Amino acid sequence: MKYPRPAYGDPSVKTYEKGPGMFGGASQVVPVPDYPISIRENFRRAAKRENPVWLPNSVTDIDSEMVANLTGWAENDWSRSERYDWTDHFGVQWTFVPEAGGPMLKQSVPPIMEDVTEWKTAVKFPVLSDYNIKERCEAFLKKHDPEKVLQVNVGLGCTERLVALMGGYENAMVAMAMEPEAVREFLEAFVDSEIELVDELCKYLPIDFITYHDDWGTERDTFFGEQMMEDIVFPPTKRLFDNLRGKNIVIQQHSCGKITRFMPYFVKLGVDFLQIQDRPNDFAAYKREYGKDIGLEVACPFSPTKDELIANIHKTVDTYGPNGGAFSSVFAMSPELLWDGVFELYLYSREFYENAK
Repeated sequence: MKYPRPAYGDPSVKTYEKGPGMFGGASQVVPVPDYPISIRENFRRAAKRENPVWLPNSVTDIDSEMVANLTGWAENDWSRSERYDWTDHFGVQWTFVPEAGGPMLKQSVPPIMEDVTEWKTAVKFPVLSDYNIKERCEAFLKKHDPEKVLQVNVGLGCTERLVALMGGYENAMVAMAMEPEAVREFLEAFVDSEIELVDELCKYLPIDFITYHDDWGTERDTFFGEQMMEDIVFPPTKRLFDNLRGKNIVIQQHSCGKITRFMPYFVKLGVDFLQIQDRPNDFAAYKREYGKDIGLEVACPFSPTKDELIANIHKTVDTYGPNGGAFSSVFAMSPELLWDGVFELYLYSREFYENAK
């Protein structure tokens, strides 16, 4: 062990108070390691697999914001424990279902778009000038730590927005099969609106990192096959990601389900990180096969003891740390375990990368 781990509560260590996350919970006092290079530069190196100094920790290194808070668009409140209804900026009605862990389309109302060939009249894209985006971004910057990576979660992607507007996956998948040209046209128009949104946010925010959500599967397999991916979904998604890369923004795609068959497409899209479910996907196999081209967000499991926490951190770094292309999160139920976890991930990964040279 090259670097000694600071004892809990060491007065020489800087700390800050991290507020509740999107799922609620109490504020936490987080220690601040003494970094040899900037957090943002190290994160860029990890994303591009260019000799990071440590494996980034989202708890200490990333400052995240939801696009709804930057625009004023309605969004579900993940911290609430009761069911409630809300309407998004496309007019889609949702019910937040706490026992399911998220929002579901409200089933008692007809879909906004019953026939995808009528998308030009059925869909009303948000008009950005109707929202106080500049003022909201300026308010966010007042509380943002400029030393941290600034991440924006832009919400629903191409297929998720199609599903939302058509009232569910069944209708959306039938539309993709029966009216591919109309679906392509809609997705291209949707990406136009996403690019306009990102361009507007970038006027006011130094965005480093964007998370884009597009669920492509269940725990058994993907919703659609390779041909639909190539013909319908890939081109507009690639155009959006090319725009982000042109702004030097790191790209993370969130995608639920078993997405093994689409791994080559994530690589072709130029995704820097995948945020996917560990139960249906073999993370270690993805690292071995695709690690030179794409990274993974890998969470350290909750650990009830310090020994278990340290063992989990070592396993995470040893498995996913080689050559960069990974970042993680350390969550703990007690302030002391959080302290120990933050320093172990930071210092062990520093030792790991130094030994690899």
